[in-house]
Amino acid sequence: MKLTAYENYKPSSMSWLDLMPQHWNAASLRWMSKRYAGATPDKGNEAYWDGEIPWINSGAVNDGFITSPSEFITREGFANSSTKWIPKNALVMALAGQGKTKGMVAQLGIQTTCNQSMAAIIPDQRLAPRYLYWWLSANYQNIRNLAGGEARDGLNLDMLGSIPCPVPQMLEQQTIARFLDTKTAQIDTLVAKKRQLIATLKEKRSALIARTVTRGLPPEAAKAAGLEPHPEMKDSGVEWLGMLPVHWDVPPLFRVVQSIQTGPFGTQLHHADYVEDEVPLINPIHLVNDELVSDSKNTVTTEMADRLSRYKLLAGDIVFARRGDIGRCGVVRLPQEGWICGTGSMVVRLDYRRCDARYFSLVFQSSGFGALLELNAVGTTMLNLNPSILGRMCVPVPPLNEQKHIVAFLEEETEKLDGLLLQVETAINRLTEYRQALITSAVTGKIDVRKALA
Repeated sequence: MKLTAYENYKPSSMSWLDLMPQHWNAASLRWMSKRYAGATPDKGNEAYWDGEIPWINSGAVNDGFITSPSEFITREGFANSSTKWIPKNALVMALAGQGKTKGMVAQLGIQTTCNQSMAAIIPDQRLAPRYLYWWLSANYQNIRNLAGGEARDGLNLDMLGSIPCPVPQMLEQQTIARFLDTKTAQIDTLVAKKRQLIATLKEKRSALIARTVTRGLPPEAAKAAGLEPHPEMKDSGVEWLGMLPVHWDVPPLFRVVQSIQTGPFGTQLHHADYVEDEVPLINPIHLVNDELVSDSKNTVTTEMADRLSRYKLLAGDIVFARRGDIGRCGVVRLPQEGWICGTGSMVVRLDYRRCDARYFSLVFQSSGFGALLELNAVGTTMLNLNPSILGRMCVPVPPLNEQKHIVAFLEEETEKLDGLLLQVETAINRLTEYRQALITSAVTGKIDVRKALA
């Protein structure tokens, strides 16, 4: 059924809405709801926690509909704090929180208490809780703007009371809520299926790379490249590699490189050395999809770059993340020569007489090699690699000509898969945008949904 607009509209008294259906009213939440914040019992008092009273923190709003508590507090903890019971079906909104949490709203499927960074919103008989949930969800950014938008300032109860709300008749509110529950569930199901397709395509991509860099080209591709389509296989003697073509070598990495070097120590760089738009400094965050992506705010002066000349990159180098997301890497292109390896990275400079950098970049990012990296990395709070650890790891080394054919094959095949991934991601973005537009249109009266579920 095609959704149409209402027949008659009137100017809205609300700053968030220009027009609304002729028969709708409007008022601020302070006149149509009770609002109060929660509290947190003393975390240092064990007698206040692990009891039987449900309690939620700000992160719970991410669920949209809350059916289980974050923690439980005791009756003693409840009595010795100012937290209050919130009835089932009421709404809770995050007054503060990290990132996007502030201003998010959820409906309660349970009776609970909450912390001081959340507010309970209990609508009176003029507002259907589910309708109010959708109205507040649609106005997430407007609500955040009450407290400075993306600033760290938090919302407060007075701000929540000032939130305007259109008020259709109760039956119409309930119809709008049912419509949005139904339609958003359908969209969410489609999005979930597409996300599963993305996961499948990524698994296929990863498996294709891992298989090709350790087993060689598929028979038809090998034949087209003038290579033996069914080479004799041997046991590599390396657990993560297993069997591989008999004519491939399996040396430790240090035997096929000119050098492996970490970036400069942090003490070699000072705040005054950082400027904008000069010589890029490449750390793990700048390694994206096998490429080096510079950041104009993470550059050093040319004088400092000259002092760090031993860390300058050459075309064909592989910059390797040695901290955090270890194994992420990128191949240096000719225009990037002279950039500086950052503190959190290593540079692998290969013996180009027998090594293709693009092939080794694929090996380094394959699932088997990645698992080996994590197994051998050191550190407690953050995994770290050093040149010695990396250099001892055995790698598959086909003849140089075969490496180049493997790279060409994988570039063509992964480009196809990446194209499919882009199509699916684009579809998800469109569905997400449609979902938000549908919510906004329904709660603002731009569309009349009263016959949509008939």
